[in-house]
Formats: sequence, C-alpha cells, structure tokens
Amino acid sequence: MPPKSAGWDWPNKSKAEFPHCDKRAIYLAIGAPARHYSSMTLHYGSMTTASEAVPPRRIQRNVLAASERRLLDWLCARLPQWVTPDQLTVLAMVATVAIGLGYALSTFDPAWLGLSIGAFFVHWFGDSLDGSIARYRHIERPRYGYLVDHSSDAIGALVMFGGIGLSPYVRFDVALFVVVAYLLLAVHTFLMAKAAGDFPLSHLGAGPTELRVIMIALTIGMWTLGPDYVQTDGYGLFDFLFGGAACLMIAIFVVQTLIAARKLEAKDIEERKARDQAIR
Repeated sequence: MPPKSAGWDWPNKSKAEFPHCDKRAIYLAIGAPARHYSSMTLHYGSMTTASEAVPPRRIQRNVLAASERRLLDWLCARLPQWVTPDQLTVLAMVATVAIGLGYALSTFDPAWLGLSIGAFFVHWFGDSLDGSIARYRHIERPRYGYLVDHSSDAIGALVMFGGIGLSPYVRFDVALFVVVAYLLLAVHTFLMAKAAGDFPLSHLGAGPTELRVIMIALTIGMWTLGPDYVQTDGYGLFDFLFGGAACLMIAIFVVQTLIAARKLEAKDIEERKARDQAIR
C-alpha cells in the first residue's frame, strides 16, 4: 500500500475527491517504483504524463519539403523586424478570401481566375511564414498558434471551396464534398497529435504547398478549357476531378485511421502489461 505521509490518507480518500482518476491510478502515481513511473505527476486529482506537455512531432514528407525549408529559412533571415507572425496569418486569411472571390467572380468573367492564381502565392507566403518566423525568432506561442493556425485553415477551406462552388466550373455540392473530405483529414491529423504525439503535415507525398501547385494547375485548366468542357449528366470535367480528389482524401483518412488504430492498440496493450507487472 502507498505511504500515508505528506497528508495522504488512502483508505479515506473517496472517488468524489479524485473525479478524474481511480485508486489504481493514484497508486501508480505515488506508490509504484520511480523507475517505472517517474514521468507521472499527480495534481488536482488528475494524472498526466510528461509526454502530454511535449509538442507533437511534426512529420513532413512532402516532395517539396526540403527545398521549401531552405527558402523559408532564407526569407526568415531577411524579413524586417516589424513583420510579425500575426500579420502574416492575417495576410494568409486575406489571400484566402481573394482566392474564393476570384473563383466566385469567374462566373462573370474568366479573367477573375487570375486573382485566385495570384492569391495562392500570397497565401503561401503568409501561411508558410507565420509559424516559421515565430520559430526562427524564438517567439513561439504553441497553444495560441495551434488554435489560430488551424482555425484559419478550416475557415479558409470553406471560403476557398465555397468560391469554387459558386463558379461555373464545379458544382456547389461537389465543392462542399471536398470541404468535408479536407476536414476529415484535418481531424485525423489532430487526433494523431493527441493520441500518438505525431503531427503529419503531408499525405502521399503532398503537403499544403503541393496542394497549392495542384490548385494553380487546375485553375489554369479552368481558364483554358472553360466550364463546359466534357459535360456528362450535368457534371463537368472539374466536377469529376474535384470529386475524385475528395474520394481519395476520404480513402486516405479511412486507411490511415485503421493503421494508426492497430498501432495504438498494440501500444496500449504493451503499456497495460507493463503497469500490471509493476504493481505485482
């Protein structure tokens, strides 16, 4: 049994006093050998591990990652001090609105697609540099940055693909299908950050920068081919391309979730066996 020192009165501690952990968890935290549970801390009736305080490991395996990193490092060293991460985040959001607006206005004139193409470059500048400049200057705000950055990405996806859905090139229902698929992948990323400590920034070798390149190529195709190219039962070429991309993203979500679930289950079983062994 754990010691009663430091004010602990084990038999009289009820679950109401420790709503977030059971007696076994408390035993592990204060009674198990330190060599097994030295990273555990007990505070305010909850047990946390040191790993929860460590930022998730960023996994970036996209094709352009190395070249982009060199360019971003070069830009960070040359940006004036008055340029702040928040300003770059706002710039990226303004660019997102411009992208969506360009697509929506292409209903009246295809030349508005040029606005979307140009805004993609501005969006890359702001979205890629806000976090990079914070890390370069050692002024990170991990919780704030995580919340603001990914909230902006979610809103940006809705604005961007909403604009595409208002254009004559992609049906609105297909565009919303793409938004759902994108958000599913985002959910997978956030779940992996919490459950596994990993934060995958790319899928199948494609990250945000590669997706921008693909979107620019598709936008040039819209401008060149027009909205009526290859129409089948009310669906055009770009409906099939965007719809196919959404199906691919959903497939990636399902497959990666199944793979991660098996790995996490094995890890949970292994850790449970280690805990059981430690208290015997």
